[in-house]
Amino acid sequence: MLMVSLMIATKCWAWLSSGSAVMLGSLTDSMLDISASMMSFLVLSYALRPADDDHRFGHGKAEALAGLGQAAFIAGSACLLAFHGVERIFNPVELGQSLLGVWVSLFAIVCTLLVVFVQHQVVKRTQSIAVKADALHYKGDILLNIAVLIAILLSYYGVQYADPIFAIGVAVYLLYNCWDIAKESADHLMDKELPDDEKTEIVLLASSHEDVFGVHELRTRQSGKVKFIQLHLELDDNLPLIRAHHVADEVVQSIEAAFEGEVDVLIHQDPVSLAVNANAS
Repeated sequence: MLMVSLMIATKCWAWLSSGSAVMLGSLTDSMLDISASMMSFLVLSYALRPADDDHRFGHGKAEALAGLGQAAFIAGSACLLAFHGVERIFNPVELGQSLLGVWVSLFAIVCTLLVVFVQHQVVKRTQSIAVKADALHYKGDILLNIAVLIAILLSYYGVQYADPIFAIGVAVYLLYNCWDIAKESADHLMDKELPDDEKTEIVLLASSHEDVFGVHELRTRQSGKVKFIQLHLELDDNLPLIRAHHVADEVVQSIEAAFEGEVDVLIHQDPVSLAVNANAS
């Protein structure tokens, strides 16, 4: 957080000194970064709370709600930046203190590399999905700062429209990221199924048990870091209830061992004759 705050201060200084539209875009992105990081910290502290009497499935969807809010904020800022870039195309302004912008961009690249390194260390220890997503965003910021550096250098050497054009490019980049955030958040809120490869793996794991004849009615979703899995096992008609219970427990353990993070598995045991009749009908 301290590193990002320092980047914001230097970019603000460079923007006020040079009047660069693309530097304004980089400043906007950094302000979004720190806002997103603060929001992620507050939301994650709530989303990671264990399930309670009022929220039996946990609080994971709070993360998706925050994601939609961030996406809306990013989209609005990107549109304002794009309008500013278009205005600069029709009313170009000569940049001042271009070399200051170059040094600030280089400083921002170094700071961002340090932030990404620290985040990777955190991901190795916690496997946090939110931190992984944040690290991916900061990797994109490295490319963004390189683009800012190129735009300022081109403007310094007389390419008049480089600054507003790159500013519009930054706005497009922000909108692209915002779409990804909004789509992922909506998928979580709408209980989208897990990817097909993960569902296939679940069926194979359950079916590989020696007492399981088949699997049906598989349902999956994800809320925060928790994957919810529901399925029906087809078991021998004459299998004792206590053995059926142990079979279900063993299948749950094999599924939990195969997936990283938290997994909530709910299994219903069906006599294989009833399952066959139901599938036939």
